[in-house]
Amino acid sequence: MTDIRVPEIKTVGAPEGIEGAGFFATSLEKVVGIARANSLWPLPFATSCCGIEFMATMGSHYDISRFGSERPSFSPRQADLLMVMGTIAKKMAPIVKQVYEQMAEPRWVLAMGACACSGGIFDSYSVLQGIDRIIPVDVYVPGCPPRPEQVLDGLMRVQDLAKNESIRRRNSPEYQALLASYNIK
Repeated sequence: MTDIRVPEIKTVGAPEGIEGAGFFATSLEKVVGIARANSLWPLPFATSCCGIEFMATMGSHYDISRFGSERPSFSPRQADLLMVMGTIAKKMAPIVKQVYEQMAEPRWVLAMGACACSGGIFDSYSVLQGIDRIIPVDVYVPGCPPRPEQVLDGLMRVQDLAKNESIRRRNSPEYQALLASYNIK
């Protein structure tokens, strides 16, 4: 039997700041970044076999709760990470976009599996060839289906984005232009 490597538990350290006897000072942006990164609430939009791999990631062996994502939200208004997994038919594209639009800012998107990233092996008239045609994607997790370790690595990449993102980035003209290019208000 082969030995399965499980990603190491990541501890949250203090941000850069000024320390003294009985006090610690840092910027609000760094504290907000750490809080966002370690309390992501994913909304799993699973349609195929990638959803089964996500279930394995949620299980006790891989334990996604170590990363602050133990509470999957099935309401877009309470989620900040949309995890799109599996084949997305063109008829489902408006629903995925509507779910994305209902999420509050800041929001991140993780495309999991070859089908969500690029349409996978289904190069047909009915399958969307990647969800980045309808919504902006922050992290791609390739594979058919990707292993739970890859899902955790993708989640850690989203955590890095959340931790290092400026509080004001979502109000920038560049971000507004990105949303406008997808016809999102």
